[in-house]
Amino acid sequence: MSRKAGRFQKVRPGPSPMHVTSRLLALPLAALGLTAAAMGGDANLVAKAEANQVATAESGGAGVGTPLCPAGHLPHKEGDRPEVKPCPTVTARRPGSNSTAPVQVNSTAHPQVNGLSGASPLADLPPCGGDARQGRGGCRPEREDLSEHDRARVRTVTRPTTDFSKAEQFEALSAGAATTIAPVDRQVFSQFSANLPFEAEQNFKLGKALFEKLWVSSPSSTQASDGLGPLYNARSCESCHPRDGRGRPPEGASDSMSMFYRLARAPRDDAEREMIASHTALNFPDPVYGAQLQDSAVPGLAAEGRVAITYTEERVRLAGGETVSLRKPHYTIAGLGYGPLDPTTTLSPRVASPMIGLGLIETIHEADIFALADPEDRDRDGISGRPALIRDAKTGTMMLGRFGWKAQSPTLRRQTADAFAIDIGLSSPDDDRSHGDCTEAQTGCRAFPTGVQERLGPVEAPDPVLGLVTFYASNLAVPARRKASFPETLRGKRLFYESGCTGCHAPKFVTRRDASHKEQAFQLIWPYSDFLLHDMGEALADGQQVGVADSREWRTPPLWGIGLTQTVSGHTFFLHDGRARNLAEAILWHGGEAEKARNAFAALPKDDRKALITFLESL
Repeated sequence: MSRKAGRFQKVRPGPSPMHVTSRLLALPLAALGLTAAAMGGDANLVAKAEANQVATAESGGAGVGTPLCPAGHLPHKEGDRPEVKPCPTVTARRPGSNSTAPVQVNSTAHPQVNGLSGASPLADLPPCGGDARQGRGGCRPEREDLSEHDRARVRTVTRPTTDFSKAEQFEALSAGAATTIAPVDRQVFSQFSANLPFEAEQNFKLGKALFEKLWVSSPSSTQASDGLGPLYNARSCESCHPRDGRGRPPEGASDSMSMFYRLARAPRDDAEREMIASHTALNFPDPVYGAQLQDSAVPGLAAEGRVAITYTEERVRLAGGETVSLRKPHYTIAGLGYGPLDPTTTLSPRVASPMIGLGLIETIHEADIFALADPEDRDRDGISGRPALIRDAKTGTMMLGRFGWKAQSPTLRRQTADAFAIDIGLSSPDDDRSHGDCTEAQTGCRAFPTGVQERLGPVEAPDPVLGLVTFYASNLAVPARRKASFPETLRGKRLFYESGCTGCHAPKFVTRRDASHKEQAFQLIWPYSDFLLHDMGEALADGQQVGVADSREWRTPPLWGIGLTQTVSGHTFFLHDGRARNLAEAILWHGGEAEKARNAFAALPKDDRKALITFLESL
């Protein structure tokens, strides 16, 4: 017997191991058309949460027959017992009724300072006309996947809390019914979603094998594995995302695999500026070295170069007289193999991000993200997040960027295809560059053989490969929270809200009801991100424009799983370049729109700062 999403289930034997290189390419495309399992019971947490709210309101509070709610402390496979508490009395409206149940106000609730952390500053504005709603930046489109009744339910469930005396209902289930309660160890980021249908587990395991697969240069006797490079940064996806976790800056000359360096220049003329304005280009690569510095190459070809990092320390004084040293990175490129970089080329270091919860992020309705955007700071809270708009290269339609440090990728499949092409040098149906990032100026690189085989199609990673890796990435589970109901965690949560951190790190969403994979549909999730671009100040600027994002703007990274970085990845380096050595340093590097929140953290007494960090470590 095993526990899955808090329920006992029989353990089903998995499929026998397969030799992927010999059998994968024989898979039909239909292998990716997964059966949509009907969600019931505990799977639909939104429906259950609303049912509990209504039932509690009808009963006038806790009592006999009151539904029991998780208090944020979940069972684990080691045998811990769940905490169970009566559901709190909440504001609830019965379907078809105008009556509202009374609100139970807790004496320990604290006022909030941010628009996302209490009463909305837009509450007194007139309602929008038609099928629209008030967002931070004005009237925004409503979700078309929900009925009006469901919209009201979602607004209730996602309303930021003002009661920090206890964990919120289902707060410990960071990814809804997809949350894993596997043992917390180095492999906890590598679990599949807890509600993934059994018939889909084989595709997940095939995708995992491809994610970990070491590719080789062409020609090779292992024809299902060749196509590497010729210039590349890694031989596998796993190399950049060890155990599906967070990358880090290099430590030593040979350790650079999970950090890479984007190369780009600004537009030079009106034609290039129009390409940026029309969203047909994100930026422009170096004319010789391309979009990324490749520090590895196949035998017989010179690598492009290596980056050396040095640090200078900057002292910061905190409340109570404590001082913290922040390290500022400096980058130099050595051993350039193809002449100098263009004088206008900029270099932006990036560490690989964790892989968990990506499919759920893709399933957040764009209207919910647009509703948080406020590019003109209409609510005057000092935060002016804006969406990253991307034009789809195939269809020409405008899409919302969600993935990458600058939100430069609109879909997980697009992000995967880009990584194949630029990081490993593999062509795919969505990016047919079989020579990877080799430019026209690198004639020697482009003369090397590729892994394209006529009998298998025109690319090195045909659709089953790209689709299976995308499916794997889409279904990596988010671990359950730890100690979400502990007093120190709740105290830190209150301070996180009061400091204004939720102005960018929006706590929760409800995913699309019409999601293509039903296990990801209508889930209450807690990523702690608004997935918008924010000005983070000059100290974090990289000098590089990516689409609509300027040098100072970065996408708010989700925080779920951040407290397990040491466990999974063996380090605690944070931010886009890994300069922060712990969570406190990461906060203290915040500037721009986040400077007010950063200053609030720095002004807290030492014990309060520790409590806020404790909250982050519980995510």
